[in-house]
Amino acid sequence: MRTLLHSSKSLASLLPRSIHIPKHFCSSPASALPPPDDPNTADEPPVPSPAGTTDTDGSAHPLQRLVDAFSITSSKRVIDFLLRKQRQPKEALEFFNRFQVQAAVGSGFPDVDPFCIMLHILVRAGQLLNTRELMERSIRRGFIPRSSVVVDRLVETAKRCDSDPSTFDHVLGCYARTGRIEEALEAFQRMVENGIVPGIESRNHLLIAMLRSGSFGKAREFFEVMRAKGMTFDCYTLDIMMHVCIKGGDPKAAEVYFRELVDGGRLKPDALVYRTLIQSLCGQSDAKRACEFLSEMKGVGMVPSAFVYNLVIGACVKQGNLAEASKLKDEMLGSGLSMNLVVATSLLKGYCVVGDLDSALDLLASVLEQGIEPNNVTYCVLIQGCYRNGNAEKAYELYCQMKERGMIPNVFTVNSVIKCLLKANKWKEAFDLFDEAVGSGVPNVFTYNILMQWLGRVGRMKEACRLWAKMEEMGVEPNVVSYNQLLFGHCVRGDLELAANLYTQMSQTGIKPNVVTYTILIEGYMYKNDFNQAYDVLNTMQNMGIACNDYTYNIVINGLCKAGRMTEAKDMLHNFMEQGFIPNGMTYNSMVDGFIKKGMMNLAVSAYHEMLSYGISPSVITYTSFIVGYCKSNCTDLALKFLNEIRRKGLQLDIPMYSALISGLCKEGKMEAALDLFNDIYKVGLKPHCIIFNNLITGYKFLNSMEGAFELHKRMVTEGIPCDKVIYTNLIDGSLKVGKTAFALELYSEMIEQCHIPDEITFTALIHGLCLNGDIEGAHKVLDEMDKSDVRPCVKIYNKLISGYFRKGNLEEAFQLHDEMLDRGLVPDDTTYDILVSQKL
Repeated sequence: MRTLLHSSKSLASLLPRSIHIPKHFCSSPASALPPPDDPNTADEPPVPSPAGTTDTDGSAHPLQRLVDAFSITSSKRVIDFLLRKQRQPKEALEFFNRFQVQAAVGSGFPDVDPFCIMLHILVRAGQLLNTRELMERSIRRGFIPRSSVVVDRLVETAKRCDSDPSTFDHVLGCYARTGRIEEALEAFQRMVENGIVPGIESRNHLLIAMLRSGSFGKAREFFEVMRAKGMTFDCYTLDIMMHVCIKGGDPKAAEVYFRELVDGGRLKPDALVYRTLIQSLCGQSDAKRACEFLSEMKGVGMVPSAFVYNLVIGACVKQGNLAEASKLKDEMLGSGLSMNLVVATSLLKGYCVVGDLDSALDLLASVLEQGIEPNNVTYCVLIQGCYRNGNAEKAYELYCQMKERGMIPNVFTVNSVIKCLLKANKWKEAFDLFDEAVGSGVPNVFTYNILMQWLGRVGRMKEACRLWAKMEEMGVEPNVVSYNQLLFGHCVRGDLELAANLYTQMSQTGIKPNVVTYTILIEGYMYKNDFNQAYDVLNTMQNMGIACNDYTYNIVINGLCKAGRMTEAKDMLHNFMEQGFIPNGMTYNSMVDGFIKKGMMNLAVSAYHEMLSYGISPSVITYTSFIVGYCKSNCTDLALKFLNEIRRKGLQLDIPMYSALISGLCKEGKMEAALDLFNDIYKVGLKPHCIIFNNLITGYKFLNSMEGAFELHKRMVTEGIPCDKVIYTNLIDGSLKVGKTAFALELYSEMIEQCHIPDEITFTALIHGLCLNGDIEGAHKVLDEMDKSDVRPCVKIYNKLISGYFRKGNLEEAFQLHDEMLDRGLVPDDTTYDILVSQKL
C-alpha cells in the first residue's frame, strides 16, 4: 500500500525545467473529434484501417468497427467501454491497442484518461508484462504527455475504477528502465505531491538508471531526498549507492553509506553488500580494512564466497602481506570452498615477489594435483619469479611444460625465459629458444632488443649486427631502444666510427635520438679520451632542446676524473651547477676517486668535506675509494685502520670494500691477512663474489703457490659460485706457469662449456703458457681459434709464436707468422726486431 504524505518538499533541483508535450495533447476534446452526425464530415472518406483490423473476407473486425465508431465520438465512450470491461482485461487491452493505433493514424487521443484506466486494469489483473509493454511502447512513441500529467490522471482515474496502488510503482519503473531519468524524477515528484510514496523496488530502478547513465551526483541527491522524507531502504538500495560512489570516483563514501545505514540499525547488510564494500576496499589497496570487514561478515554468520576470498587474498598479496593471504587461502579451503586458478595465481605471484620460489613451485604442484589447469598468466608469473631468483633451469622447464600442455607461449613469456637464460650465461639455450620462437612469428622488437643488449655487453658485435639484419628481414621495425643497444655495443667495443654512422642512420630513418642516445655517445668518446667529440655531442644534444639528466652530467664528470683531468673536471662541475645541476653522491664519488688515483689525497679529502657541506652523506663507495688509495700506496695498515674507523661509525660494510682490502693485501703478498678478511665476510652474513676469489687466486699465482688457488677453485664449485672469464684466465695462466699444461687445457674446455667467451687476455695467457712449455703447435691452434672467435691478436702474441718457432728451428713458419702480422696491419715492436736480429746473428 502507498503511504500518504502530509507534506512534501520540492524536487526542483532534480527535475528538468521543461519536457516536450506531444502536439496532439494540446488540442481540446471538442476540436479533437467532430460529433458523428456533423454534416461537414458526412461525405469525407473513412480513415484507412490499420493492418490486421479486417476479417478474412475483407470486412472490418467487430472490435475494429467498435473502435471506428468510438474514434469519431468523445473519449468518454472509450472510457465507459474500458470500465465495463475491467474484469475482462484481455478484451479491454485488445480494444485499447486498436484504439491507440487508430488514434496515432488520426488526430490522436483527446486525453490520456483511457491510457491511465487501461494501466489500472492491467495492474489490477496482475498482467504486469502487458503493463510494462504498454507503458514502454507509449513512452517510446510519444503517445502520452509529460510524466507529471500521467501521474495526475492516474490519481484521478483511480477513483473511477478498481485500481492497485502499485500502478504508480510500475509507471516510475518504466520511466527508469527506458532511461527517461528526468521524466522519472518528475513523476516521482508529482507522486510525492499527491501523497504517494513509490515502493523500494521502483525507487531502486531509478537509482540503477542513474548509475548506468553515469548520473552519480544526481543519484546521491535523489538518495538524500528520499532519506529526508523518511523513505525506507533495503540492502539493494545500499548496494546501488555504494556502486554509485565507487564508479563516481569516491570509493571512501561507499563505506560512509554503509556505516550510516548499518550502524544506525536501519539495515542488516547481506552478503552482496559486504561483497561490494570489500571489493571497494580492495580496489583502494586497503587490505587491512578489507580483512576487517571480512571478519565482520563471518562474525554475523555469513560464509564469504570464493570471489570475496579471492579479492582479499589478492589485496593482501599486492600489499606484501603474504602470511595473511596464505592464512585466508587455508581458511577458504577449510570452509569447503575450492581454490580456483585466480587465487592460486595471486598467491604464486606473492611468493615470487618476496623471492620464495620454492613455496611458489610447491603451490603449483598442489594446484596440478587438484586438477586445476594453469594458464598462460600462471606460467608467466612463475617464469618471472625464476628470473628474479636467477633460476634459469626451472624457467626453461616451465616453458617446456607450457608447450607440453598445448599452450602457446606469448612474447612476454618468451622474453622472460630468454632474459633468464642470458642472466645465467646460458646463451646457447637462449638463442635456440629465440630461433624456435622466430619460426612461430612470436618475437617482437623487445625480444631483439634483449638479445642485442646482451651481445653488445659481451662485445659480440658481429652477431649483434647479424641479429639487426634478421630483425629487419622479419619486418620488425627497430625503435630508439634498438638503436641505443647497438650504439652501446659499438661504444663499449671502441668502434666510435660505426657508432657515429649508426647515429646518422638513426636520424635518416626518422627515429629521434633521446637523452640516452646522446649519453651513450658521450660516454663512448669519454672512454676513448676523445673529449672534443664528447663535448660536440653534448652541445648538439643541448641545441636539439634535449635536457641533460643527472646521469649525463655524471658521465662527463666521471669520464674526466677517470682520465685524470681533475682541473677540467672541477671547472666542468662548476659550469653544470650554473645550468641547474645539483651534485649528488655519484658526482663526489667520481671526484674523490679521481683525486685519489692521481695521488692527490689532500684534494680528495677537500672534496670529501665539500660533499659533507652540501649535506651529502658519504657512502661505502666513498670510503672504499680511500681504502683503495691507501692500498695502492702500499699502506694496507692505514687502510685497515680506516676500516676499523668505519666499523666504529656503524656503517654497513659491503663486498666491494672487502674486495678492495683483500686485493691490496694480496698484492703485498699478505695472504694470511687476506684470508682472515675473506673468512670475516662469511661471519657478517655476506657471500663473496667471484672478484674476491679472483683476487685471492691472483695472489697465490704471483707467489707461484697454485695449490692454494686450486683449493679456492674447488670451494667456488662447492658453494655454487660460478667462475667468470677472468678467474679461468688466471687459473689457466698460473697452471701453465707451474707446468700443469694438461690441467690448464681442462680449465679452458670447462670455460667454453660454461659459455664464457675467451678474450685477448685469455688467448694471450694460453699461447704464452703453451710456448713456455714447448707446445708451439698447440699455441698456433689457439691463434686459429682467436680468428674464429673474432678476437684480434696483438703483436705480443705473434712475438711469442715467432720466438717459439725460432727456438724449434722452424724458420719458415716463423717468417710466415711475421708476414701474417704485417698483413693484419700490426706494426712490429722492438721485441719483434730483437727476435729477428738475434736469429740472424
